[in-house]
Amino acid sequence: MSDKVDILGVGVDALTMDEAVARAERYMDEKACVMIATANAEMIMRATYDEELRSILNSAAMVVPDGAGTVWAAHHLGHEMPERVAGYDLAQELMRLAPARDRRIYFLGSAPGVAEKAKEKAEQLYPGIRIVGTHDGFFKDADVPQMIAEIREKAPDLLLAALGVPKQEKWLNAHKEDLGVPLSIGVGGTLDVMAGVMKRAPRWMQKAKLEWLFRGMLQPKRAGRLLALPKFVFKVHAYKKKR
Repeated sequence: MSDKVDILGVGVDALTMDEAVARAERYMDEKACVMIATANAEMIMRATYDEELRSILNSAAMVVPDGAGTVWAAHHLGHEMPERVAGYDLAQELMRLAPARDRRIYFLGSAPGVAEKAKEKAEQLYPGIRIVGTHDGFFKDADVPQMIAEIREKAPDLLLAALGVPKQEKWLNAHKEDLGVPLSIGVGGTLDVMAGVMKRAPRWMQKAKLEWLFRGMLQPKRAGRLLALPKFVFKVHAYKKKR
């Protein structure tokens, strides 16, 4: 088990990508019916005032440090945090391993048609992968019972939910028992990137820890949300002083 690092009241696992993958594989083998959260600075900031989200994150089987800001905060608070474990990369690694382990995977979320395109891309990238079902993220409460019944019928080992934060975490947590899926992960824009409707930052920007800036340039509507980053830095400073 990895150590949990307290970042603004959210326990984040200090682990490497390899360790995160190994734990995720174990959860599927054990049919654990658990959730993994991918915590970047924006999610952690939201959890400081969204008590439901904070509670869900702190009860999740694993919370990976998805974002340079999360890794920085851990180090600033005096803790070890080996590396960033991006939700997108974690999902890709689990899909890469899926054919050899005969995993069944379900895609939920994004706009109509996107999950199907992401499925096609996954089948190109990972020959033999079994994406057993897809459903877009534009559903009403009245649709949920039928969706849950379909997911149960498809019996995936892994459910990747791209509903956005905090909807994906709250939805997965609320329906965890009914879904009966061994492992669920909230993956944000992963399906959009796989489907080609959204670009991911170039590798050099990822290495320079500027992926947040790239997203802001591509999606001007996110500009207000990007203000969470400097607020996060100040809040972490204050958290350190208080402790």
